[in-house]
Amino acid sequence: MHPALSVIAFTSLSGAGYGLAIVLGTGHGNPGFLATKIAWILALALIAIGLLCSTLHLGNPQRAWRAFSQWRSSWLSREGVLAILTFIPLGLLALMSLFMDEFNSVLGYIAAFLSIATVASTAMIYGSLRTIPAWHTMWTLASYLAVSLTTGTMLYLTFFGREAGTDSAAIWNWLAIVFLIITWGIRMVWMNRARTVGYGDSSMESATGLGGLGKVRLLERPHAMGNYLTNEMAFRVARKHEDKFWRIALVLGLVVPVICLIIATYAPSFGFLRVIGTASLFAGVFMDRWLFFAVARHAVGLYYGGDEALVPAE
Repeated sequence: MHPALSVIAFTSLSGAGYGLAIVLGTGHGNPGFLATKIAWILALALIAIGLLCSTLHLGNPQRAWRAFSQWRSSWLSREGVLAILTFIPLGLLALMSLFMDEFNSVLGYIAAFLSIATVASTAMIYGSLRTIPAWHTMWTLASYLAVSLTTGTMLYLTFFGREAGTDSAAIWNWLAIVFLIITWGIRMVWMNRARTVGYGDSSMESATGLGGLGKVRLLERPHAMGNYLTNEMAFRVARKHEDKFWRIALVLGLVVPVICLIIATYAPSFGFLRVIGTASLFAGVFMDRWLFFAVARHAVGLYYGGDEALVPAE
């Protein structure tokens, strides 16, 4: 699948915003602190920016409103409905913190629940597609939820690592390290599966329905130039680039943040490293999200000869 930058930005930024909203919504962060007020604004801004980025990938953005009516059968529609609903408690909580220095736990848990549901709906947009075996797994749902919570936790640390006090900051540092290890462990499982599952149970024989006659092979491409299907759904990345990008994602998203957090834990004066670790994590998440699309194979590629006939992108 072709990695659209608008979708990568949408899922990464909004996921981080919802992750931060989950942490804040569960009662962490004094509503009277300036850091808390800024954190609420940042959470809402990331969610809003992410949703706006998602409209850039639509052929007719002016018709996006019609998707809301299909919530009974479409995960995309459910995501849109939940995203709008989530803004209500999040907006109220942000206003309470900004102008009243107060927090309502009931609203907070409602906001946290809706944030989790929205991220889950985003994941299921991809996880429900049987035509893309790499995505059609519960590991996709686990990946999106884990990445959202981890990026949200790291954002929380950048605001409250120093204000929370040394002992509390150390606990949050270690909690973030655990989240990082679990998250990238899930991503490793997903990536290893995606590399081996290919087209799943589908083959050129099953795609054409000619399996009963023997092995099917491509005699000639249906057209000389690329089209929407070959550019978007039959996109391939060379394995050498895939391996390189995955290693970069692991270093940026796991190794660097963990090292920064460990140093910040034992040397509180180096607390600024939490900011560096968070920035590095976001870079790793963006790279990993690019691979999420690039390594996936859509079954339509079988009509063009599968991996043997499709030329990888350099």
